[in-house]
Amino acid sequence: MASQHDKTATRLARKEGVPYNRGKGPDVNGSRRAIEVETARTARDGLRQLRGFRKPVYIAGADAKATAAALKATQGTTVGVINSQGKVVKPSTRRR
Repeated sequence: MASQHDKTATRLARKEGVPYNRGKGPDVNGSRRAIEVETARTARDGLRQLRGFRKPVYIAGADAKATAAALKATQGTTVGVINSQGKVVKPSTRRR
């Protein structure tokens, strides 16, 4: 059975038109942006995984609780937040 993380990552990858990356690096690495899907417990880990990218980067919450945790973790950073459906909740201030 697929976890909520996997379902969200697959949905967002399909929306971006790229494959879901289950290995190292961001879960969704499109040409326009990089997205790391996190749960409420791991929201801060996404910041580390997105370090060094020179394009807009986002943490996607696997559910509403994870999205709220991601908003709190990204406060004062250039990292944006996306909800589990792909809607930008907080825009990334990094430019391409």
